Amino acid sequence: MRILTALTYYRPHISGLTIYTERLAKALANLGHEVTVLTSQFDPKTPSEERSDGVRIVRVPVLFRISKGVIMPTIGIHATKLVKNNDVVHLHLPQFDAAGIALRGRLLKKPTVLTYHCDLKLPPGSFNRIANNAVHLMDHIAAISAHRIVTYTDDYAKHSPYAARYYNKVETILPPVILPDTTEEDIKDFAIENNPDGRSPVIGMAARFAAEKGVEVLLDGLPRVFQSYPNALVLYAGQYEDVMGEEEYAQRLFPIIKEYQAKGQWRFLGVLNPTQMAAFYPNLDALVVPSLNSTESFGLVQVEAMMNGVPVVASNLPGVRQPVSITGMGRIFNIEDAEGLARDLLSIFNEPEKYAGDPESVTRQFSPNNNAKAYEDLYKKIFEEIQ
Repeated sequence: MRILTALTYYRPHISGLTIYTERLAKALANLGHEVTVLTSQFDPKTPSEERSDGVRIVRVPVLFRISKGVIMPTIGIHATKLVKNNDVVHLHLPQFDAAGIALRGRLLKKPTVLTYHCDLKLPPGSFNRIANNAVHLMDHIAAISAHRIVTYTDDYAKHSPYAARYYNKVETILPPVILPDTTEEDIKDFAIENNPDGRSPVIGMAARFAAEKGVEVLLDGLPRVFQSYPNALVLYAGQYEDVMGEEEYAQRLFPIIKEYQAKGQWRFLGVLNPTQMAAFYPNLDALVVPSLNSTESFGLVQVEAMMNGVPVVASNLPGVRQPVSITGMGRIFNIEDAEGLARDLLSIFNEPEKYAGDPESVTRQFSPNNNAKAYEDLYKKIFEEIQ
């Protein structure tokens, strides 16, 4: 099959949505399908077209930005041509341009699938509110045109205002998760570089430094953790500087973090490549996912940690609570409950054997190959329905 995949941001941008889409695209290409990614040229330095890991990437020039979104006047021209030349149209939402692309798929009788990754909630402000509503409108128009809407879990689908509205079209497919192999030497070298004093236990967080990620919940819970474990350390992996739209959030929290940095209790690692992430997880005693709202629908990093035998403390959000519920490898605390987060971390540190789980089973369950085959079956099913 020739599969057109469309989303706003693709590599080299880094987010859970782009990582998911890249893994799926590669896995579908490995199954013998011809995959084209239609996305924005958000960085003018990136080529307008290239091939990577068997996947063709077409980037549309950006005229200007609106909050975290981009305006691409010529995307309609690219979309019309690519929808005509492909057998399947697969969009990844939220996406402002999804409506027009999905409508083209429906009119040209191509199986049209939306993967709904999360609800969009931009930072407060009248301008962002308008932008938020505009994207919601386009996503709803896309849903009307689509044949199916895929969510990671039924839990999230039932609680998302968007997905619940179109529940009759919803299919659930677990996300693709994979990490490169690493060696004991790589893991040891990572520890020497990032935890030279051998502090323990080590708390990990892996996310963009953004308001919806709930960094302040972790910060509020740390005093209790350090009271019991004064030698503990937080390793924060992910972009923490110059995050689009999060300047005020960073200004508010960085003074607190700098106090922990001065004591050697917090280290920013920056953006890590997959090989570095594979060495990051084995150096943790627990990973925290204190997300605050439905812009987080699962948290792929949870599964990556569990594949390495690392338990997770996650907030009780629909979808986000599912990895712990499925595997038993961790604890779930109430949203914004810093005391609960701290209590659950201490429970894990005190009895780690209770949360060991089965990492090999987790790896099999979330393999990109399983994810791609599930989509392949869905495409074929829709083909049969619309013939």
